[in-house]
Amino acid sequence: MDTQSAYLERLRPLGAKRSGKRDLIVDVFLKQDGHLSADELFDLIREQDQKISRATVYRALHWMVGAGVARKVDFGDGRSRFEHSYQHPRHFHLICKLCNRSFEFLSSDIEVLVEEVASARGFETRQSVLQIYGTCDDCQAGRSVQRTVAATELLFARDALRMAIATERSGLEFYSRGAELVDDPQARTVFQRLAAEEREHLTTLEKRFEQLLLEDSDLESYPTFLFFKGAADGLFASGTDRLAKVADDREALMLGIRCERGSYRFFKRYGERFEDSEGKRIFLEFAAEEREHLRLLIGEYRKLVGRSKAADGSSSPEAEVAG
Repeated sequence: MDTQSAYLERLRPLGAKRSGKRDLIVDVFLKQDGHLSADELFDLIREQDQKISRATVYRALHWMVGAGVARKVDFGDGRSRFEHSYQHPRHFHLICKLCNRSFEFLSSDIEVLVEEVASARGFETRQSVLQIYGTCDDCQAGRSVQRTVAATELLFARDALRMAIATERSGLEFYSRGAELVDDPQARTVFQRLAAEEREHLTTLEKRFEQLLLEDSDLESYPTFLFFKGAADGLFASGTDRLAKVADDREALMLGIRCERGSYRFFKRYGERFEDSEGKRIFLEFAAEEREHLRLLIGEYRKLVGRSKAADGSSSPEAEVAG
């Protein structure tokens, strides 16, 4: 059973019979990109089966919305449209009032603000919907031929890889510089090891990005889909700037711990809130790598503290390391 079939089986109520017609409708719907009206989906279904009625398609759409397979969206033109949520991350829309096209994006800042407002009101959220109306750049420029946009999943994977690559590059610079600055031989070895791992992971991610570009030669030219403050330049960039100002090796290791912990929490937090998709997998895979680096740094920090205590009886902020 493929992933999509298994997903739909889990949604079917216990004891419910399979419906060949509904399965066909769901299958056709999930193969479409963008936003479909009920009538547009009906026309696509009739190409597969002339006997399926419009009412059957409407009932299937209603079931998909209730089961979480589809989302209902309204672009303000009097027609309800539907987009699939299977392997499709939660997102928001820019809607052009002249050409009626919609453009998807995801913003961590909007997500955080929605959570803060809901929490302050004691409100339990189930779905976030943001629609911004205006005029797209094609219509502003008077372009009669409108540019195409890649599927959301492809844009999501592209931007997730961009963030992972930027973080890996900043991590490589951080650990390479740290290996030059620390005096403790064992701490230097850890920094060198992590720099080597960052270099290896970076090569893997860059190859993965090249493979993704083969799916669409124009992929790099499409607008940004993921907006995350502080992630575009890599999550270790600010730590690298502070590294030259640290007082000793323990402080250098502590700075590495803070950077790795921040990176791990970032990728884990957002990876877990996305629906199943390639972008989600990229985020969670990267979070797992950062967790292993974090464990290594914490272990080395504690060893260094132990060696220091044995030498001069000094103490260190263990609580911050364990946090």
